[in-house]
Amino acid sequence: MMDENTIYHVVINHEEQYSIWPDGKKIPEGWRAVGKSGLKKECLAHINEVWTDMRPLSLRKAMEANKSD
Repeated sequence: MMDENTIYHVVINHEEQYSIWPDGKKIPEGWRAVGKSGLKKECLAHINEVWTDMRPLSLRKAMEANKSD
């Protein structure tokens, strides 16, 4: 059971979408740690700072390519 003292890791997938994952549990395939860990509120605050564009990477690239056409 998770509590307020659980340590989490900030993780990111290939689409540059962020999440948190509890310390001690294997990070799911397709995700990797970004180097930030701490309490849930600290990790969520970090994500809030760095994840400024919620669109998946593939969508951002497609939209950028359409601008060039």
